[in-house]
Amino acid sequence: MALDKKYWMAIKAGVFLLSLLPFILLFKAAFQDQLGANPVQALHHGFGHWTLRFICIGLVLTPYKKITGQSWPMRFRRMMGLFAFFYATLHFLVFTVLDLSCSWAAFKDEVPESPYILMGLLTFFLMIPLAVTSTKAMQRRLGTNWRKLHRLVYVIAITALTHYFWLVKADYSQPLVYALILFLLLACRALLFLWKKNKQNQCVWANKYKQI
Repeated sequence: MALDKKYWMAIKAGVFLLSLLPFILLFKAAFQDQLGANPVQALHHGFGHWTLRFICIGLVLTPYKKITGQSWPMRFRRMMGLFAFFYATLHFLVFTVLDLSCSWAAFKDEVPESPYILMGLLTFFLMIPLAVTSTKAMQRRLGTNWRKLHRLVYVIAITALTHYFWLVKADYSQPLVYALILFLLLACRALLFLWKKNKQNQCVWANKYKQI
């Protein structure tokens, strides 16, 4: 699907603003004291939810391309990944700055006793190299290793979901929804990979048969 440059820039700006909207709304709610009895927790959870959502959006783009044949949404994959990192960074900052008041002593006391925090930190640190190498220049510099590195997104999706499950203590309905979505997305990726592998094997056997 070919898009005029003028319309493409408008779509790109619109997607960017929509992706930024959750931050604006949460910031506005915090400024107007509309986050409830525990505003720090509301911010923390809100940014965490949007991290997971953008991870899911990034993962859905490739299956969408394969199923529909439309490749233009793939141009937003880097933006979705960077917004996932943006909200993960805010999630991390709310925890360290607002919740722990930048106290290293509190951090050392809190983290070892909370496996879900360790899993969250692992997820955040795994996202850093993907964000740093997201530019086209880094993609050219790394070559084939770039694709291998960015397969970490599958690990990140699983560790982020595990972090959420361990955080929740009673109602698992929301984590289960994310688990179902990620399961379907990863299963779709696996099926596409197997289909591609099978097609390649058929081509190899067909070429060998012709040589005989």
